[in-house]
Amino acid sequence: MNLTNPSFFDLSRYAHAALFAAGEYPWQALGRLKRYMAEYPWPHIPWPATPGPLPATLVLHDAMLLEATDLTIEFGDATKGMLKVFRGGTLLEGASVLMAGTVLAGGPLSIGKGVLVESGAFIKGPAIIGDQSEVRQGAYLRGHCLVGARCVVGHVTEVKHAIFLDDAKAGHFAYLGDSILGNEVNLGAGTKLANLRFTGGDVPVKTPDGPISSGLRKFGAIFGDKAQTGCNAVTNPGTVLGKRSIVLPNTTVPSGWHTSNSLIR
Repeated sequence: MNLTNPSFFDLSRYAHAALFAAGEYPWQALGRLKRYMAEYPWPHIPWPATPGPLPATLVLHDAMLLEATDLTIEFGDATKGMLKVFRGGTLLEGASVLMAGTVLAGGPLSIGKGVLVESGAFIKGPAIIGDQSEVRQGAYLRGHCLVGARCVVGHVTEVKHAIFLDDAKAGHFAYLGDSILGNEVNLGAGTKLANLRFTGGDVPVKTPDGPISSGLRKFGAIFGDKAQTGCNAVTNPGTVLGKRSIVLPNTTVPSGWHTSNSLIR
């Protein structure tokens, strides 16, 4: 039984691999997420001083915020590098777009290159959003959200104290509390990752060899690389899914460890 980070994630290209020690359990990264973000070298971006909805679309390019008035924006799929911003006929390489109506609620914020944040998204720092990711209309980032490259935080998806590795997607009506999505994880619409026990106390991880204490009072789920859920799936607190596991639609996943390539129905 191997429950250490290398058995769940390929971290060779992840910008925040320092969060994950090779010999540790993956949920230990959640335990140090707040400290990691407190010590993060936040870029010096002149974000609006007053929290609230943006009155106009802004473009972030070369650590500067530009008004979109004299710019042309092509709203292609950001995760495929198709979001493009032009000044005159010149492409602004790596420009990111925060649409009018995006709510910035204070706290440090880092936005990578080629990111699209749609109107109505609510972002409370600290939050890190990696290159070519999309934060879609109605998304709610509640703080201590670490989003990798080419990820999707989708329509009416709520994320709190959670980590997305690269290419992870929670596209529609999802809830992710105190959870980690591995590379290329995809959550079907309506997936909910519950993170708090009714009976209180730390959330254990059940294994064939007995429970392992997570040391976390709030702990949702760990999804290994390429795991996925069908629509309206629910995971109980302390669910740990191995790589390439599949949860069928309308399934409630029992808490505990599920081996790689599991089919849960």
